[in-house]
Amino acid sequence: MKRILLTLALASLTLASSAQKRKTPKRKAGAQVSAVTVARVINALAADDMQGRGTGQPGGLKAAQFLAAEFQRIGLQPLPGATGFEQVFSVYDSPVTAVSASLNGTAMPASQVLLFSSQPVVEWTNQTPAVEVLTIGPDEKPMQFAGRIMRPTQNLLVLLDPAHAEVFKRLQSVNRQPRFRTAEAGNAYSSVVLMAPAGATPQAKPAKFEVKGKTEQRVVELRNVVGMLPGSDPARAQENVVFSGHYDHLGIIKPNVAGDSIANGADDDASGTTAVVALAEYFKQVKNNARPLIFTAFAAEEVGGFGARHFSQQLDPNQVVAMFNIEMIGKEAKFGPNTAFITGFEKSDFGPLLQANLQGSKFRFEPDPYLEQNLFYRSDNATLAKLGVPAHTISSDQIPDDKLYHTVDDEVESLNLVNMTAIIQAIAESARGIVAGQQTPSRIAPEPANGK
Repeated sequence: MKRILLTLALASLTLASSAQKRKTPKRKAGAQVSAVTVARVINALAADDMQGRGTGQPGGLKAAQFLAAEFQRIGLQPLPGATGFEQVFSVYDSPVTAVSASLNGTAMPASQVLLFSSQPVVEWTNQTPAVEVLTIGPDEKPMQFAGRIMRPTQNLLVLLDPAHAEVFKRLQSVNRQPRFRTAEAGNAYSSVVLMAPAGATPQAKPAKFEVKGKTEQRVVELRNVVGMLPGSDPARAQENVVFSGHYDHLGIIKPNVAGDSIANGADDDASGTTAVVALAEYFKQVKNNARPLIFTAFAAEEVGGFGARHFSQQLDPNQVVAMFNIEMIGKEAKFGPNTAFITGFEKSDFGPLLQANLQGSKFRFEPDPYLEQNLFYRSDNATLAKLGVPAHTISSDQIPDDKLYHTVDDEVESLNLVNMTAIIQAIAESARGIVAGQQTPSRIAPEPANGK
């Protein structure tokens, strides 16, 4: 009996060992992410002639065309039903063309009037019904009203005390930027902010006022760049694995003291987009994907995540088994070289699977150390994650201390390309069980329809 039990135990161990090997297939010897491709692509995307890859700007279009050419070079296919790699969609913007105001019979300087509106014409007086007047005195905190100002639920006139001049400048900066939307009609309500002269902010009763403004609606054409590597197993044709990064950045911004106004966005997120290209090239060469792999470079992340949102609407989330979103991997993580972190680590077993697949290597993935930054919901993984997909972002940026973030100094010279290439290699190796159809991460609990 003891011999029988011992034999059964050994057989069980052998089967368990075989199953474990099937779950974590070994990478092919010599399969490496191309460091040459990494350097070439990131230098192209972060070059000055890309003009910061601003959304709706010529540099953004140039970047999209460059990436489509890369997908063509690698040998990817368009998505089923698509005729090319550019996934084109439209958003709307309503820049202000004219605005004027008077307060208590005195005309306001144009520099002290802000209009937030998508309506073609705004004309109010203190006799206009349903215009709320919000007075923000010198001792109040104006930013607590920012949501009401940016997304009014009724017509709103804000009289801002001169003590809040710095807040007015911040609102002015926001007002100068495009405010894209997906619906043509836009918000039915508008808000106007007046920097009231000293002593003119009324406390007891609404001011006498007159406001006139005009906007001009424009349609802006944007594009994701999406390519596909079909899987080898027809039974897994509906089990897509997504690799993504966003190629847009801030474009041309306020110049620094040296006169540089191009926000090159080398780390944010030319680094992640470069990873997408390098991974597409890698998996095309190793040919180990049973599941279809989708490689996408998103537009418009910096202005509201419009690219990821549009992309998610083209797929059935139940047919996406995992999403590797890659964001800012150009610098060393706080854990040192050969490390990166995964956002939303606790929300599925995606992270532990990747960690397990790297056992024995010098690289390791860590949980997100910056939970207070809410990074899981701040990148392009969030749209699919809210629909239940194990969609996570991989990053190495020390964002609380990153002085180059969203500045003109986010240049290729500030990056560690050797470490960046190691991160991309680690993503490729850690993904092998998922792309081979031998590992399937657990789903994320989907948010309710009105979840925030």
